[in-house]
Amino acid sequence: MAGRQRHRLLLENAEQLVLVCGRREPYLRRDGANGLALLRAASLVVGLDGCIKAVGQADVIRNEFSEATFERIIDCSGKCVLPGLVDAHTHPVWAGDRVHEFAMKLAGASYMEIHQAGGGIHFTVEHTRKATEDELLATLQQRLGRMLRAGSTLVECKSGYGLDLDTELKMLRVIERARKSIDIGISSTYCGAHAVPKGKTATEATDDIINNHLPKLKELKLSGEIHVNNIDVFCEKGVFDLESTRRILQAGKDIGLQINFHGDELHPMKSAELGAELGARAISHLEEVSDEGIVAMARAKCAAVLLPTTAYMLRLKQPQARKMLEEGVIVALGSDFNPNAYCFSMPMVMHLACVNMKMSMNEALAAATINAAYALGKSDTHGSLEVGKQGDLLIINSSRWEHLIYQFGGHEALINYVIVKGKVIYENERCEAMSSY
Repeated sequence: MAGRQRHRLLLENAEQLVLVCGRREPYLRRDGANGLALLRAASLVVGLDGCIKAVGQADVIRNEFSEATFERIIDCSGKCVLPGLVDAHTHPVWAGDRVHEFAMKLAGASYMEIHQAGGGIHFTVEHTRKATEDELLATLQQRLGRMLRAGSTLVECKSGYGLDLDTELKMLRVIERARKSIDIGISSTYCGAHAVPKGKTATEATDDIINNHLPKLKELKLSGEIHVNNIDVFCEKGVFDLESTRRILQAGKDIGLQINFHGDELHPMKSAELGAELGARAISHLEEVSDEGIVAMARAKCAAVLLPTTAYMLRLKQPQARKMLEEGVIVALGSDFNPNAYCFSMPMVMHLACVNMKMSMNEALAAATINAAYALGKSDTHGSLEVGKQGDLLIINSSRWEHLIYQFGGHEALINYVIVKGKVIYENERCEAMSSY
């Protein structure tokens, strides 16, 4: 009996409580994803420390905690409880929008044609360099708030629209300030090798990153001023080649950063093979990955962060999600939110993954929870509803969890509560009104 012990939150009588994992799995491959752990008529308890204390059948939890006191109790009858979603790839810090480039793409211009004409990343770099730290923080907080309301409780946030040391550090400081000022988990990524700065060659940019950016980053990490988790490089034809990518990633790894980079997006670059060799935690995009690269990633337990929004908006061929799953790759999902792929919603990302990449709904949910957490090195604390993990979760106003994917664009009226560390961060007043329709 738990006695009169105080707890933060009790969720009672959920129609479905989707654990995702039930045996502390750090990730789910295909077979595991297709057998998601799920309880019916279930309850969950979150303690004052923000961690899950109990998950189980409602009558068992009620008996065990009958004399406990809770700061809040939510009746989840007829509703579903799921882990908070994890967005494993975003570029949310920037100034100046690129809506005009969407019109160019619709008229037939390719991504690299826009980039080589001075648009794309370089356009955003110009505006981001001019923006103040406070201006960037205000827009980042607004964007993260929209992600939170769409169900994301852990988000990877990249720099990369500075390309010079001062602006990259400005972006990383903004991410650090957001981490401390908004109730959403953040995994911070240094992406100074997002493009080759104007006036430099790729080799000169690589040398600058290794000799100047990374030593400064190490200094700021050691002082506690900035917390950075990952290092990213855009390994692409006409950007950073395989050898430059190798040098930067290895230098980042040497200062304690996880390797988590862009690869094999527009051209086959053997990025997957390189990532597997270097012990990368994750590689994103992979529209042009080789068969050998897929096998190498599976063996190395290197997550594939697939971005169906990007392939959709740029009219690229879809990543080979089915082949990756069948070969045993750990498949994760991200929104790739950026000026070129303006999507905040992981429910919409999951829907696109199912329709365009032929993933099952179970596979998509695993990819947006436990596997996305694994891609960020955080699946020990996030991505499933298990005792000891952080109490980040969603309550949706439906008796079947699949509605979160099935209702394309419907999350705004479907997500009832977003909870972080057992605290209700967002309560959707529209949700109850819509439930009678």
